[in-house]
Amino acid sequence: MNQTQLETITGTPPVIRPRRLRRTQALRRMVRETSLSPNDFIYPLFIRHGHDIQQPIRSMPGQFQWSIDRVVGEVRAAYQLGIPAVILFGIPDVKDACGSENYEPNGIIPSAIRAIKDAVPEMMVISDMCFCEYTDHGHCGIINQPGDAYYQPHLPEGYLLNDPTLELLARASIVHAEAGADIIAPSGMMDGMVGAIRAGLDDAGFDHVVIMSYAAKYASGFYGPFRDAAESPPQFGDRSEYQMDPANRREALKEVALDVAEGADMLMVKPALPYLDILSAVRQSYNLPVAAYQVSGEYAMLHAAAANGWIDLRRCALETLTSIKRAGADLILTYFAKEAAQWIPE
Repeated sequence: MNQTQLETITGTPPVIRPRRLRRTQALRRMVRETSLSPNDFIYPLFIRHGHDIQQPIRSMPGQFQWSIDRVVGEVRAAYQLGIPAVILFGIPDVKDACGSENYEPNGIIPSAIRAIKDAVPEMMVISDMCFCEYTDHGHCGIINQPGDAYYQPHLPEGYLLNDPTLELLARASIVHAEAGADIIAPSGMMDGMVGAIRAGLDDAGFDHVVIMSYAAKYASGFYGPFRDAAESPPQFGDRSEYQMDPANRREALKEVALDVAEGADMLMVKPALPYLDILSAVRQSYNLPVAAYQVSGEYAMLHAAAANGWIDLRRCALETLTSIKRAGADLILTYFAKEAAQWIPE
């Protein structure tokens, strides 16, 4: 029965009071449409060579670069809080033009994967698959430069070469899968990256390994603290030639469609908060699991505001995480993972 029918029968209009359902905490919990759980979170971790290292990241309060021996304890603590997955970013001792440590079987991330899976086998380990942390130029793959085997004289110097980079992405993905990675997460926005990695994994006998594609990754100003954490700023130019223009929405759906067609098992939107409209559109268009990355700048600005006494960190962090889930994320990559898992009310 609608309002008009009710008024016709009773002779008086009903009193509509939405506030009735907000009166007590118990009522609010009963009718809450969106709820957070530790199961929603993926915890990003930065791994470097060395022993007994827990090095603070200046621009990301509460975050660290970890040596492998120390990160195992951090992963165990996260798992005990109910967090189901971590995503790993490597910091090599030596960088070169092709980021060779990314596909070295004893490189920093394959070594970390083995240690984590040995210590906490139930934890899902995601390998971020890109080359920006490993290259001496800070870009996400092979760049066009004279004298290099991949040099293409018809292209400008410094241009990121797509297809040679695909070969290395597939090669590194196999190495990480051999080490025990459960999920490969290509993040470089190369055309055809999902298809190349899927073919490489399948041919090597790793057809069970999941691909979570950074399907809509924008050329964002919110990545600054990450580049501090991963020691990966580009040495020239920026990444706008391969990451997406922040002004474009339709292009994001095109990128996602291509990755779905190439075999992506999960999709990601990055960053999260400035792109909730994109996240919502992806959620409405596809039935695959959708993740969103609450990136370093989002994390850092909340901490900065809280440090000045302008906001309540716990309340605002949970509010932003709830907004990301409300917009459609099944999973949230967040540096707040451990804290949020403890902040969420029973």
